[in-house]
Amino acid sequence: MLFESKRVRFRKMTKEDTELYHAWRNDMEVMHSTNPSLDVYPMEETKEFVEHVILGSNSGKSYIMIEKTNNIPIGIVSLINIDYKNRNAECIIDIGEKEYWGKGYGSEGFKLLLDYAFYEMNLHRVSLKVFSFNERASHLYTKLGFKQEGKSRQSLFREGEWHDIIHMGILQNEYFEKQVGNV
Repeated sequence: MLFESKRVRFRKMTKEDTELYHAWRNDMEVMHSTNPSLDVYPMEETKEFVEHVILGSNSGKSYIMIEKTNNIPIGIVSLINIDYKNRNAECIIDIGEKEYWGKGYGSEGFKLLLDYAFYEMNLHRVSLKVFSFNERASHLYTKLGFKQEGKSRQSLFREGEWHDIIHMGILQNEYFEKQVGNV
């Protein structure tokens, strides 16, 4: 199955996931490495965001990542700003359940998302942004074949310091070559 690996599976995000997403979205430890604004959001704002931005978007697809053994939602993966004409999209992953951090679930989920983007949607290019201090994520993205394409210098202020936002991308043929090399 396309949306399933050894330990995780995806299911389409629904309105019923709003409370769960709200908890992850307001957990500062979870959002520290992914959300530039680090705001606390009221439930009404999260409901509106889920309805209009996540579920109501024609240029995005979001999936809840489920840990298969216990059938527990552990995070969200998304393709956003999908440009069907030019076959491009941006990808995002958030592991909201912290006990699943550092155990390879992000890598497994991200690979599933890229398989979907390149094999099923036939995208030409997938991009992402990563904060310069998030070395674990940068390492994962490089391991998957992403290349640094540029950076927004000192555009993020965290814990009294300025940080860069690194722009990375991978092309479909690069991803396919990486997959052949890993077989």
